[in-house]
Amino acid sequence: MATINDIQDGIIEEFSGFDDWLDRYQLLIDLGSEQEPLPAEYKTDNNLIEGCQSRVWLQADFVDGKIIFRAESDALIVKGIVALLIQVYSGRTPDEILESDLYFIKEIGLSEHLSPTRSNGLLAMIKQMRLYALAFKTKMSV
Repeated sequence: MATINDIQDGIIEEFSGFDDWLDRYQLLIDLGSEQEPLPAEYKTDNNLIEGCQSRVWLQADFVDGKIIFRAESDALIVKGIVALLIQVYSGRTPDEILESDLYFIKEIGLSEHLSPTRSNGLLAMIKQMRLYALAFKTKMSV
């Protein structure tokens, strides 16, 4: 199975094919569109991520020692960003998530091409995913 870093390297490679940021935004929109919609029962206030300008719901399930993330957003670019995070983190153990360094965001230039509110939202999504990993890790050791 590919490591978190292998997946990040693949994302960097995919984005490096586009010099123009409009093309990169289009890639994000396409990634978001390809994502399976989140079932309605998961679109609850509990799953809503605080700190995002647009509405982002994140569902985390712990299956066989790994966390399965599913998410949706009402904003196309944000939906693409969360699709990338899911690509990197879903199906990983809590330790893999907690020990990882998300370098792809900086490498593809995402951090410098997002508005401040979107950047805050991105950080909030990552923080929430890591909090789920910490919670599941804690539950495992009890």
